[in-house]
Amino acid sequence: MSSTFSIAGRPIGVGNGKREFCKKALVITATRSGGVTMAPREKSSVIFPGLSKQGIPHTDLHVRDIVERQSQQASLFGKEDACRRKPEFHPLFLEEAYERCRKICAEYAKTFYLGTLLMTKERQKAIWAIYVDGHNAVCMNPSVLDRWEERLQDIFDGRPYDMLDAALTNTVFNFPLDIKPFRDMIEGMRMDTKTCRYENFQELYLYCYYVAGTVGLMSVPIMGIAPESVVSTQSVYNAALYLGVGNQLTNILRDVGEDASRGRVYLPQDELAQFGLCDEDVFSRKVNDRWRDFMKEQITRARFYFKLAEEGASQLNKASRWPVWSSLLLYREILDAIEENDYDNLTKRAYVGRTRKFMMLPLAYSKAQSTTPSFSFPYRI
Repeated sequence: MSSTFSIAGRPIGVGNGKREFCKKALVITATRSGGVTMAPREKSSVIFPGLSKQGIPHTDLHVRDIVERQSQQASLFGKEDACRRKPEFHPLFLEEAYERCRKICAEYAKTFYLGTLLMTKERQKAIWAIYVDGHNAVCMNPSVLDRWEERLQDIFDGRPYDMLDAALTNTVFNFPLDIKPFRDMIEGMRMDTKTCRYENFQELYLYCYYVAGTVGLMSVPIMGIAPESVVSTQSVYNAALYLGVGNQLTNILRDVGEDASRGRVYLPQDELAQFGLCDEDVFSRKVNDRWRDFMKEQITRARFYFKLAEEGASQLNKASRWPVWSSLLLYREILDAIEENDYDNLTKRAYVGRTRKFMMLPLAYSKAQSTTPSFSFPYRI
């Protein structure tokens, strides 16, 4: 079985402001064996060959090691472990700790938070605690991040520093979570303290993995994999990682103007140049045809990662599929909103209204009823 799609052609912007055109469409075919073939196909219209979707190999990120450790912990979960004794907290203390996590998540991640409201109570609390762990690390200097990493080890050892730490401590003792994705997330925050430009998509992909793909890896043990899953555990984890990457790419596209006001450009520099653009075009906040063409390709790539995530969403525990599908579809709506703004993400922030969000929930529920993958694309990234 194979899956094939073509990338629509568009003009290539070059440095002198002129445009050149490629006259063949790029067709990508993925096969069950894991291979990917690319072949040109004659088209009558002018076309653009599409931007690279090649990220960082997951072997380089040691994702398989994380999967194996978390899977091993899951098989032993609930058994007595003399070396790892679960700390005890007063129920009212824990209730307040998780409530604080909920409020932070609701204030700073509205679309993400809506998806969590469809989860079971225990899963809700765990996801809120994970979100707050990442939120606490944002906008910190290197020394504070070093201290945060030390605190992270204390959390996994059952020694929380404060109330928010206690919520995460309770979570890591309730679910088979490995510490590496949490450390990797902190590494992503370190990147933000010393990097404000990314030369190519591979560099940006690494950043997206650190700050968002890691959340996907943390979430799988909490969401659970369905006993009737028809794909491998590794495939489910890969899909969760891709969902995180897709979410982060969407965040970046939504927040281009806001990031520019802080002197940051998260768009690959070589791709800007490919369309005859540079940082000054971002800072000037002028939307022209070159910018629109550039944004169209960026949006295509973000949607590609959401498509990769779909297979995993259908393989989760039945109680988790609806919230995950909802989050996936709601985030993808942000890309639609950018298009509706005529690709102006320099002076406008794409917004998905509450009514529109609620209208997506029935579709998400429908997709959540089946474990049959709606899309199979074993593209190795």
